[in-house]
Amino acid sequence: MDDHLLGWLRTLDEDRLGRILATRPDAIAAPWPRRLDTLAQRLGNGFAVMEALRGLPLPCLELAQACLVVRHATPERLAAFLGVPAEELTPWLDLLHDHALAWPDGEGVIRLAEPVSRWWTAPLGLGEPLDHYLNSWTISNDTLRSLARNLGLPPDGNKRRTVSRASEVLGDRDRLDALLRTAPEGTVRLLDSFAWEGPVRDVDGGRFVMPGTPEKWAADHGLLYRPSWHVAEMPREVALGLRGGDYHPPFTPEPPEVATIPIDPEEVDHLMTLAAPHVVERCAALLDNASKAPLPLLKTGGVGVREVRRMAKETGCDEDETRLLLEICTVARLLAWDEPSGGMIPTERFDRWRLDEGSARLRVLLSAWWRMERSSLRKIDGKYGTVLGDDQSGAAVARVRRAVLSVLSHLPAGTAFADRAGLVRNVHWHSPMLDQDLLAECASAVLVEARLLGLLANDSLTDLGRALAGLAAKAGEESDDAVPLVEHDPILAEASTRALASVRRSALFGPDLTAVVTGPPSAELAALLDRVAERESRGAASVWRFTTESVRRALDHGYEADELLEELSGVGTVPQPLEYLVRDVARRHGEVTVTTVGCVVQASDPTLLAEIAAHRRLSRLGLRLLAPTVLVSSAGAERTLAALREHGYSPVPVTDGGEITIRRTRVEEPHNGKLILLPGGQVAELSELAAIGGAEAIPHIIAEPIPDPHEHAARLISASRAANDRAGRTWAVIGRMATRLPTAQQSLLGFVVDRGVRAGITLTDGLTATISHGELKGGALDAWCEEAGDYLEFPLAEIVEVTGAY
Repeated sequence: MDDHLLGWLRTLDEDRLGRILATRPDAIAAPWPRRLDTLAQRLGNGFAVMEALRGLPLPCLELAQACLVVRHATPERLAAFLGVPAEELTPWLDLLHDHALAWPDGEGVIRLAEPVSRWWTAPLGLGEPLDHYLNSWTISNDTLRSLARNLGLPPDGNKRRTVSRASEVLGDRDRLDALLRTAPEGTVRLLDSFAWEGPVRDVDGGRFVMPGTPEKWAADHGLLYRPSWHVAEMPREVALGLRGGDYHPPFTPEPPEVATIPIDPEEVDHLMTLAAPHVVERCAALLDNASKAPLPLLKTGGVGVREVRRMAKETGCDEDETRLLLEICTVARLLAWDEPSGGMIPTERFDRWRLDEGSARLRVLLSAWWRMERSSLRKIDGKYGTVLGDDQSGAAVARVRRAVLSVLSHLPAGTAFADRAGLVRNVHWHSPMLDQDLLAECASAVLVEARLLGLLANDSLTDLGRALAGLAAKAGEESDDAVPLVEHDPILAEASTRALASVRRSALFGPDLTAVVTGPPSAELAALLDRVAERESRGAASVWRFTTESVRRALDHGYEADELLEELSGVGTVPQPLEYLVRDVARRHGEVTVTTVGCVVQASDPTLLAEIAAHRRLSRLGLRLLAPTVLVSSAGAERTLAALREHGYSPVPVTDGGEITIRRTRVEEPHNGKLILLPGGQVAELSELAAIGGAEAIPHIIAEPIPDPHEHAARLISASRAANDRAGRTWAVIGRMATRLPTAQQSLLGFVVDRGVRAGITLTDGLTATISHGELKGGALDAWCEEAGDYLEFPLAEIVEVTGAY
């Protein structure tokens, strides 16, 4: 924990502290802190600081680098260094303060959070300060005295004085210019390469020991230092002196302009209502196709181009759509690898997904795309990557996607971007920590993906895209099974409903055996027509044609003629030619039958097989004699073997090659259920819930909403004042009230209160809980319970055991 940060937090008023909590949602996430020291520890966490830094625009990062370079950086010194008026820095300094990434100390000097200081090894392309080199243990006193003589300084005095004198000379621009006038030819050119192209460069180590060379002269005069034979570094003060007194680092408070053109908002809205239903419908078609023929993966991972093209042809999608939707369905857990099938098949979640209303299905897909860490339409060296293959960029791709949509959402209403390069520059200004090469590669793919999903139309965000762009902070990660904050967002739900409002749930059947849908068909209507007819066209109007083969395909999937005609009549008026076609195909359907056999039972003794076939208790196997020594069962081999053994027979399994196989069944270890405490004092056993309906049956416990930032800031300030009054009382109260605990466990419970550590507790009724961030309230411990996802009160007198939790 940074003590300077904690000291600054203690000086803040309610409004300023509330702004910090509002801009840093990680600091107030559950379990929300109850003390300023806990808040300071969370604000200074390295991962959290870097996440906050990613959300800041370019001027904040430029200002942070300047703070690292300028000694005792005050707003006035920073303004002079950057060459801008001091008031121009104020909004960006406030933004850093509101994110607790920088703060002023008692003397007005700006301090940076430690992770921010560590991020830049060479801020503004400058190296370490002179003190870093001159005070190094590798610099001997003899070397310092030699340096002092070369700089024209008296060599006497202690090390600290010599270092101070040398730093004064090398940090003074006028004295540095005078020194360089005596340098050998080529020295200035050598030093300029270090000053402008980086403080650390590869060099020829031999030239640093060769008399008369620029390298040796620069090293002898303290302008270059070598940490190793072939590497040299230039100190920060020397580089600044070489850059000159008129040098000012870049500071860009205004973002690059994005050129825009006017568009028709009604047309954008219309295109959204065409694209969004199409996404839901095509996802259902792709998943239905995968359920019929599992999607195989390449040995190197991912789906091959041949399979993508096959699936695109069979479902009527184009290849780009297929690539994108396969990725989305996998992230949404609608499609997963199945070992027995040897391919990707729809999951049980798909069965529930297709029963949801259309807007809910669309939100599941958009949420998956929003957190997807791959870009299936991104081209590298002019080629697409492998679908579902490994993408080394990972989460950075998702950040690019959110950054692009965020910039598009701030364009004026009724306009579209006119220049993609200008858009990319603006995105980089808003998200400067994104890799520029990756941003340039992925921006085009993001725009294409957004168009296919109905988020972008005519180069302008649709209402659906704007609703999603506002959920960047709630996107989640690709590994999340579900993201309720996105899928259940009310604004996104409203936009999804409107995007699907124009879907058609009826068709016009013609006497020429066609069905026409004048608009985007609903997923249910499209699925019905796809089952019984061949799709001929899609777009503003979609056309299907009924043929003998298409009707027979529907009958093959279990439909009867009357059932099929009833479903068709539910979406339109069925003409007489179509009814004749269906009934004629149904009349000839089934003239030839094919029976599925579960397994074959053979024996050399016909009498034994006749006895087994006539056994009343084996009738459930559906046994039939095909020949005196061949018996077929409608049940599978495993079930048939078990039933025969149960009734006294001794069968053995045989492979397809006729070899006898004996398999050993691995006994599964029992899984002990975890006892969890739910809000309201209810107790549930996870193993019992899972046994009833699988892992999906476990209720999703949504924690209490985080407190209001400004209200919580007032509580933190009040708690900080009260903590001073009750300092030292924790152990007295616990010692008096928690009488069932030994002294050591009482001390551990005290750390839960005073330092917020995690611990496991057991109550008198056997209930266990993992707690942290405790407070004493009378005779109870009010602490965060991880199992309940909320703060709960535990009577001190009923706690019988406390253990450490790591």
